[in-house]
Parts: sequence; C-alpha cells; structure tokens
Amino acid sequence: MVRTRELLQIKSKLYRGLSDSSRLSILEALRDGPRTVSQIVKEVGLSQPSASMHLDCLWCCGLVDRETVGRYTVYRLKSRKVLRILEAAEDLLEDVCDRIEECRRYEERKARL
Repeated sequence: MVRTRELLQIKSKLYRGLSDSSRLSILEALRDGPRTVSQIVKEVGLSQPSASMHLDCLWCCGLVDRETVGRYTVYRLKSRKVLRILEAAEDLLEDVCDRIEECRRYEERKARL
C-alpha cells in the first residue's frame, strides 16, 4: 500500500514536469534528434537562461541526456521511452482533444497582478 502511494506521488511529479509548456516544447524539439542549447532556443522561442533552466530540470529528472562537444552542450532524449510518452499523448489526443480543449478545470492559471 505504501509502495503504491509512493509510486503515485512519483508519477504525479513526472506528469507535473511534463505539464510545463516550456519543458514539453523542449522535449518535442528533441524528438527529431539531438540539439544544442542555441538550436533549442531558436526552435522553441525561449530565452537562453530559461531554456538552460528547463533543460537542467529535464536532465536532473533523467528525461534528457547531455554531452559536451567542444564548447557546446548537446541534449537528446534519454531513451525511446520518453518518445513513446509523447507519442502516446498524441494518440490519446486523437480521441479526446475536443474534450480537453473545452475543459476549464485545467486551464493555465494567470499570474495575479
């Protein structure tokens, strides 16, 4: 029972990490192969510091791997399992996209001024 709760908490953390649109856009960019930070910044439209912060988070969680090549750091998806999660989400969205789009419970919260 405790093991099940712990596993659910860890899964919840994984899904929270994937729910961040910046991290998700980085993972989507890496679907097509390894990228440098500069390439990721250009492709997803994040600032370099923001992209680096999110890449570090993804690396610490074991979702991406990184390698220093000369003066560049190259990132790639850690395994095909990460790619399969992204593909599974697309498959599911084929069936539920309209419902998800209409759902107001999971809208992004606006920053309070």
